[in-house]
Amino acid sequence: MEAIIRLTIFLSVLALMVGWEVARPKRQPRYNRWQRWPANLGIVVIDTLVTRLLVPAGVVGAALWAQQQGVGLFNMLQVPAWLAVVASFMVLDIAIYWQHRAFHRIPVLWRLHRVHHADPDFDVTTGLRFHPIEIVLSLGIKAAVAVALGAPVLAIIIFEVVLNACSLFNHGNVALPPKLEKAVRKVLITQELHRIHHSSIKKETNSNYGFSVSWWDHLFNSYTGQPQAGSDNVDIGLTDYRDASLTTKLWGLLRIPFG
Repeated sequence: MEAIIRLTIFLSVLALMVGWEVARPKRQPRYNRWQRWPANLGIVVIDTLVTRLLVPAGVVGAALWAQQQGVGLFNMLQVPAWLAVVASFMVLDIAIYWQHRAFHRIPVLWRLHRVHHADPDFDVTTGLRFHPIEIVLSLGIKAAVAVALGAPVLAIIIFEVVLNACSLFNHGNVALPPKLEKAVRKVLITQELHRIHHSSIKKETNSNYGFSVSWWDHLFNSYTGQPQAGSDNVDIGLTDYRDASLTTKLWGLLRIPFG
């Protein structure tokens, strides 16, 4: 049931964002969809197969195991269920923020994460473009946090759904109306904010790490509100990765960490 819920919401948000991009694109891309999407969507298929093979139960399975064994903070403390769900969600979100920051700052992890940033364009499929090894490491980090917390299964399901939906949303090649965007960015990472994170300028790339809320970037001093080149002129991608045979082809994406 959990997999069906997640897949249904994922496909619904993906379809919504694709429709929005087609109707009101923010920027003219370097490459058309047929040149980039096969690789970006193909790596999602590989990611899914790898995680199902290596960790079939996923983070939910880790949370269930902790519950059955009485392991983890919330399995040992008597706290209201709603509080355990809310607290688990918040801690997991902070953990993903710091995971993301670590993948930028630690060279061996950056080699994996640059697959995501080497995308020469910025659209909803960029939010799906991660190397399988990074996906497995991320799953392990989330599972460890879930076990340490004794996070309720409901918290894990909600978190995974929100994380995926936000990644699709804030990578969209779209733009909210300026007044609405100004209000929304006080709470959520918008497309305008996350596009800065995909700038080729290193200082901008190493900012706006949040995937859902913008609070952590404010709190941990990694927030950039405006790009140096202006919203419409952000140079997307990595200057060292401009070869289309590497950045827009599935085999190329899989090779990037080892080049």
